[in-house]
Amino acid sequence: MLVLAGTRGAAAAEPDKGPCTEDAMIVFDASGSMSGDGWGYGSESAGSVPRIDKVRTAMREILPSVTRFRRVGLITYGSGAWNQCSIRLDLKPTPNAADRIMAAIDALRPAGRTPLTDAVAQAAEVLDFRHKPGLIVVLTDGEETCGGSPCSTSEKLHAEANQLTINVIGLRVKNYAWMGDQGIIDAKCLAEKNGGQYLPVDTLAGLREALEKTLGCPMVTEATSNSPTRANR
Repeated sequence: MLVLAGTRGAAAAEPDKGPCTEDAMIVFDASGSMSGDGWGYGSESAGSVPRIDKVRTAMREILPSVTRFRRVGLITYGSGAWNQCSIRLDLKPTPNAADRIMAAIDALRPAGRTPLTDAVAQAAEVLDFRHKPGLIVVLTDGEETCGGSPCSTSEKLHAEANQLTINVIGLRVKNYAWMGDQGIIDAKCLAEKNGGQYLPVDTLAGLREALEKTLGCPMVTEATSNSPTRANR
């Protein structure tokens, strides 16, 4: 009886967390290629809207709802200095962080290279991934160009992690092929070895859906959509 009472007391003191509440880090590609035309030649935005602006539009729509449920932070790479492997921690996981994240993303100037591996590894460290669950969502239109090994790093993170999920959203560009087979394999390695998904997108609608799927909370969304109030509207 004493054991049961003690167990109940501990449970009352430490209630289970709800779904989708682990801290998250966004790893955002601001390399030079992100200044390219929308989704490439033949797309609806060719010659008019830089690719990074497409991503900004989707992020601005999705982040407010996502950041209601979890603390979110931001790491960016490639901004500012031309052809450099620069990485910057813009924000550690923070409650209601949508406005701060968008301010940092709006200030990016795509110019550099793609240190994808090191950026993901730094995001994991920010999440204290060895000691608690965490989520990383990578948005990139390219492949590692700074000498890192995404597959080796993904295996190391998986071996050391408490519970780390990495999702990679690959911004596919129509009629361009600079991201070859190895780049896609590397991006998939980062995700699939750490319980996540590699999601290729080449439309704004697809990007919105991928962000909701990877950063959002499907369980909460489903419960809300199936509630009697919404069903009767």
